[in-house]
Amino acid sequence: MKAAVSPMTHSGYKIARILLTEEQIRSRVLELGKELGRDYENKRPLLVSILKGSFIFLADLTRAMQIPHELDFMVVKSYEGTQSTGTVRILEDLHQSIEGRHVILVEDIVDSGLTLEYMRRNLITRKPASMEVVSLLDKAEARTVDVKVERVGFTIPDEFVVGYGLDYNQLYRNLPFLAVLDPKQI
Repeated sequence: MKAAVSPMTHSGYKIARILLTEEQIRSRVLELGKELGRDYENKRPLLVSILKGSFIFLADLTRAMQIPHELDFMVVKSYEGTQSTGTVRILEDLHQSIEGRHVILVEDIVDSGLTLEYMRRNLITRKPASMEVVSLLDKAEARTVDVKVERVGFTIPDEFVVGYGLDYNQLYRNLPFLAVLDPKQI
């Protein structure tokens, strides 16, 4: 049985605890950006961000990559509140072809794996030269399907997290750290 969580307030938000600090996130994202820059030198990759949760990660990651690269975005929905719906819907698709391109799919978090599995299948049919996934967070113990995540910022426990772009009902995205949401807020 887990110990009782004593919530704290940050800017009016109630969170149970901070899981990753702003500095921890900044340092790891910088490392990931440098790795990608080395591995994709002279390839001009296309970073595809899955909105909305990954936009802050993408902004920091793209600044950390010191090579020419492009960006595009998709809007995908698979959650209602804290629960996966089990269905993935593309609400907004890419604005350019990825055929023959080196695609880096940028995710905020991989938990069940359903969204990522769907996205991989969908994008691979568009014939990219290569495709890999970079995810800020991996919640491996929540996985219901086996999916490959080539680069991971942090592996985290199976708890509902907010901050650094991740939300609960469109709130908490602006927190500069990653926090476990106070269960009483859900």
